[in-house]
Amino acid sequence: MDFFKQSFTAESLLEGQLLLIDKPFGWTSFQVVNKIRWHLKKQADLKKLKVGHAGTLDPLATGLLLICTGKKTKSIETYQNQEKEYTGTFYLGATTPSYDLETEQDQTYPIEHITEEQILKTTQKFTGQIEQYPPLFSALKKDGKRLYEYARQGLNPEIKARQVMISEFNVQKIKLPEVEFLIRCSKGTYIRSLAHDFGKALDSGAHLSALRRTKIGNFTVENSFNMDSVYDENSPKNISLKLN
Repeated sequence: MDFFKQSFTAESLLEGQLLLIDKPFGWTSFQVVNKIRWHLKKQADLKKLKVGHAGTLDPLATGLLLICTGKKTKSIETYQNQEKEYTGTFYLGATTPSYDLETEQDQTYPIEHITEEQILKTTQKFTGQIEQYPPLFSALKKDGKRLYEYARQGLNPEIKARQVMISEFNVQKIKLPEVEFLIRCSKGTYIRSLAHDFGKALDSGAHLSALRRTKIGNFTVENSFNMDSVYDENSPKNISLKLN
């Protein structure tokens, strides 16, 4: 279902809509919200419309993004607090500063010693309530400044560990150096950090090479709108030109 082929009235948008969007690869969550806001305001002839999302997805991730309009924006925190489900791939034997493919590999490690049994056993260390450090390349703020701003300046500020809950961590496929997974987790979990820590637990290194959010609470990506009519016409590099 293409979102941009759907019709909404001004009244329904102001009263509040919950929109399930399949975020395309290369878009920021902010770009998706901006594009949808612009489209809905134009369609319904509205000068102002509140639009927000319930949980950021990184540009290199795809999948379910919950977007609220009008009065529904008051429920954003409720949706943010619901459990998330992700599928994706860890790449073993190499790390990156951002813990994903946003940055180039900075170190490589041996993986010859890693067995399938070790991989399966290591998932148990990251199931339940765990502590993790958010990536330096993230939008979290410290002293009023985004962490990625420190990272781009070559700075390394102190970051506090956070407790998160991993309710399920299943390995779907092992074809070294890649490990495919399904993870269900709480709000605030960084799958990139999990990839980094997973590599260290295997006496190696790892980074996140693919990520897709498939579920938030009872909402699934299978029931979401796609953005194909816009995405097919644009590469990630020039998407921003179409937002205004």
